[in-house]
Amino acid sequence: MEFRKRIEELLNEFLETRKDLFLIDLKISAGDDITVILDGDNGVSLQDCLDASRAIEFNMDREEHDFSLQVMSAGLSEPLATPRQFAKNIGRDIDILLNDSSKIEGELAKVDEEKITLVLRYRKPKDIGKGKVDVEEEKEIPYSEIKKALVAIKF
Repeated sequence: MEFRKRIEELLNEFLETRKDLFLIDLKISAGDDITVILDGDNGVSLQDCLDASRAIEFNMDREEHDFSLQVMSAGLSEPLATPRQFAKNIGRDIDILLNDSSKIEGELAKVDEEKITLVLRYRKPKDIGKGKVDVEEEKEIPYSEIKKALVAIKF
């Protein structure tokens, strides 16, 4: 069996036993360095990474195929990639870079299979008179228009 297919099979078998976890990315370099990035509905613990690593490593023969393996959780610096990842971040502010290179920041309010909905809050000049008024509006953004989405980190 091809090396990559065997790794994918072992990883999928592990994820079948852990429905709360899901795969974000699987990279296998030319030198057989395997990197697995996981996320979970309730986050990913160190034990989750160890369990996934063991599910792969204990079922592969290093005599037959030498490899290195790294299993990690998707950090805050990792872009949101799947509807499931967006859904777990409802209520958080996210920064979005659109395909046309414009940027939007807002609170993630809703997620479905085709799009996300952000709540945008900003101040704009009053229609009549001086001063500004607070505005809150919802904006739907299809996944196809999103180039990159990150959880906004505020200090």
